[in-house]
Amino acid sequence: MQRMGMVIGLKPEHLDAYKKLHADVWPEVLARLKQSNISNYSIFLREPENVMFSYWEYTGDDFEADALSISEDPVTQAWWKVCGPMQEPLSTRNEGEWWANMEQVFFLE
Repeated sequence: MQRMGMVIGLKPEHLDAYKKLHADVWPEVLARLKQSNISNYSIFLREPENVMFSYWEYTGDDFEADALSISEDPVTQAWWKVCGPMQEPLSTRNEGEWWANMEQVFFLE
């Protein structure tokens, strides 16, 4: 199992809409994530900075292939079209990233 954390900003004018969307995530999006070996997915929001931290656990053996399956899913693409404009990616993210990946530096079991 691999723990993965990412960070992104949230545009303040979309705060309420983003929370509402994520209170009732589309079932097909959730199913696709589970089919791609992602579980224990959480998103945390820090206000007033409007920085979001996401965490998930990946239990598969080919993350690149599973991530591709997610990105090619039409319902997930539609979800991203709704959520994407609400987000404010970090200027320091790596090329090809939307949410900036983070390095795990500590874990207590």
